[in-house]
Amino acid sequence: DAARETGADAIHPGYGFLSESSRFAEACEAAGVTFVGPSAEAIAAMGDKAAARRLAREAGVPVVPGTDASTDTDVAQRGADEIGYPVMVKAAAGGGGRGIRVARDADELRGLVADAAREAEAAFGDASLYVEKLLERARHVEIQVVGDRHGNVVHFHERECSLQRRRQKLVEESPSPALESSTREGMAEAAVRLAEAVGYTSAGTVEFLVDEDERFYFIEMNTRLQVEHGVTEMVTGTDLVREQLLVAAGEELELSQEDVTPSGSSIEFRINAEDPDRGFQPAPGRIESLELPGGPGVRVDTAIYAGYTVPPFYDSLIAKLLVWAPTREQGLRRGRRALEELRIEGVATTIPLHLRLLEDERVLAGDIHTGYLEQVPA
Repeated sequence: DAARETGADAIHPGYGFLSESSRFAEACEAAGVTFVGPSAEAIAAMGDKAAARRLAREAGVPVVPGTDASTDTDVAQRGADEIGYPVMVKAAAGGGGRGIRVARDADELRGLVADAAREAEAAFGDASLYVEKLLERARHVEIQVVGDRHGNVVHFHERECSLQRRRQKLVEESPSPALESSTREGMAEAAVRLAEAVGYTSAGTVEFLVDEDERFYFIEMNTRLQVEHGVTEMVTGTDLVREQLLVAAGEELELSQEDVTPSGSSIEFRINAEDPDRGFQPAPGRIESLELPGGPGVRVDTAIYAGYTVPPFYDSLIAKLLVWAPTREQGLRRGRRALEELRIEGVATTIPLHLRLLEDERVLAGDIHTGYLEQVPA
């Protein structure tokens, strides 16, 4: 209705829930409005996590051992027994870390399947679950891809996203500080293969887990622009939103794979309105004052301002602080300086946590995994 009223011929859905709604993409098409994103078919194919795993296997992309989706507790039990514990129970329609539980034995699994199904039903309207082997001390690395309507798919290299809380990312960077070049190339090729297999158009992200032996496994594809897309933009010099708009307009990608050459190091710090010293408790409220950092290689994406009220109803992300520098060491120093200059008063934020992380020797060395923050004392 808003598009019709204003005469807009396209809708960019951002990176919220609408961006991964095949029903919304279909509604746009039915109304004659261009949806700036992939086709409804591609969204549906990748939105069902269990179905996406099957498609990945068919495309020759390695996946974490797991089961197909089901609402039957007995199916989950048999699958976990076959895979071996520990396992993760995951919502088939899930995302953002919701609908996920970890079970280390059969008794624990029986107790949590019903809770996971209820959360999945409430969050996504679908109680289907699947079981997946839990890879401990794994890294979370994702590959940015963009496809056009002429059959071209280009990858824009990787982002390291292993620093997480409650399975939601806190810090992302590119390039990964720990991957061998052969692993990096193999993941990128696998991501392009999967995107081609589903006829993917627009920007999307193929996410992998990488174990301690550098074996990588597909976990899901996000059929939208990622929150952390700015990291890739800073190291490749590519405006991913511009690429989305060109693809939506039917244009062919201007860049070939050979044109995408990363340079330097980029790091993003998610600034959330929550208290990391109180179990990341949400901290809604009024922002009394705001001072943003500046200088070369510093970027802040935000909509907040002094006097803005952070509501309690939505995701707690209120700003993204990104830095770029010629080397990772310089980037980490620049990030520390920018975080010290970023002042948000009135609500608790994750800024103090980020500053502590930048004093952690293992973080500085890139020796991290997805469970690292849960293992480190406050």
